[in-house]
Amino acid sequence: MAKKNPDLLGTDPRPLFFPVANAGTLGLEPPDDRHGLSLRTWVRSLAGMQEEALVINGATGQAWRFASDEGPYLDGNDVGPCPLSFLTTGMVASHMNEITGLAATRELEIRDIRLTLDNHYSMEGSVLRGTMVGGASPPTLLVEIDSPADHSEVQSLVAQAIDGSSINGLMHGVHESLFTLCHNGTRIAVDRVAALETTTRTDPGDRFSDVEEGAVLTSEPTLRKLAEAEKREGVKHGVGSSLEEHQSRAPYIQGICTLGADGVKHIEQNLFKPIGSSFHFLSDEASEHGGLGLAPDAASYISAGIGFCFMTQFGRYAEIVRKKLSAYRIVQDTHFSPGGASSGVGNVQRADPVETHVYLETPEDETFARTVLDMSEQTCFLHAFCRTPLKTKFRLLAGSLAQRSQSQIGQTEADWT
Repeated sequence: MAKKNPDLLGTDPRPLFFPVANAGTLGLEPPDDRHGLSLRTWVRSLAGMQEEALVINGATGQAWRFASDEGPYLDGNDVGPCPLSFLTTGMVASHMNEITGLAATRELEIRDIRLTLDNHYSMEGSVLRGTMVGGASPPTLLVEIDSPADHSEVQSLVAQAIDGSSINGLMHGVHESLFTLCHNGTRIAVDRVAALETTTRTDPGDRFSDVEEGAVLTSEPTLRKLAEAEKREGVKHGVGSSLEEHQSRAPYIQGICTLGADGVKHIEQNLFKPIGSSFHFLSDEASEHGGLGLAPDAASYISAGIGFCFMTQFGRYAEIVRKKLSAYRIVQDTHFSPGGASSGVGNVQRADPVETHVYLETPEDETFARTVLDMSEQTCFLHAFCRTPLKTKFRLLAGSLAQRSQSQIGQTEADWT
């Protein structure tokens, strides 16, 4: 059966992820620095659920191109990873950065480490009635470490590292996202979402087409698919399930992070609910933050994920209500503190509300433009992540692989810190 939407990513000869060589000539510049880590993200719709993003990190000057797609649950082409996978990848990479960085500072030996991050979300209500709301639950992190240090010393290190991760700036407190809105080239007032009182950013328009690839710095691809999503009809979380008008579901995504010999982080992403594909990501920090800059950094993945997830809600809403949305783009600014281990600022991490400028091209009127913005913010899992106070719960399994397996016996929910 022919696919409903053209597969623009699948027919593009370029890799889905690559460093951008000409960010400056594109006009892609980072926002002013506020807390040490400020990023600007451009995202545009392609076809169906496919999107592409350009992200520049102001702390390093590095820029990356990312692409995202959805699986059978949203009638996507399933060419690239889903939006939620980007935040999970960035988050688990952020925790790995802090644990290894703090261990080096404390001269605590780590011989082997693996992190397994589980992120859970929710979607409840009716699109047509305007009651559908996205939500986010506290993440859980399983930390497996082989170290000669005492268990209590490793436990203390992990707890401090998790608190010092840059992602915690977004998780602590309530961060209500801010927006501007342009309807067919004209700025209009927003409705229910919080207004961003600033000059509208320049619409990136079609400048995505002028992107030039930078040199690939790793011997393996930055992204590769590990397993194809199973196409199951007529079941919860199966084909087309995320396009239903009324929903009550709990998306569940996992990221498993290990370290390569060169220090590059290898992340296996699994989308369990809805039924999705598995992908393998690489992540690395720039030299300023303890890495070699060989792959996208954690904050760039996080920022891309927020933008992708928000953009997906536009396309999903328009399809469900059968309204025409010809094209849509955003310019998004995110501001974090760098991780405590790399910056020396300790565990007090800060972040500002996500600032997003929305550009819609549609034959529909201004009322629709405001409504699709309101509903996209309301149903976006990752804007919910930002506006919900969250704390990561973790469990430590220390020792060799055999010792870890034995220590899991009898573990209960109460063992999570």
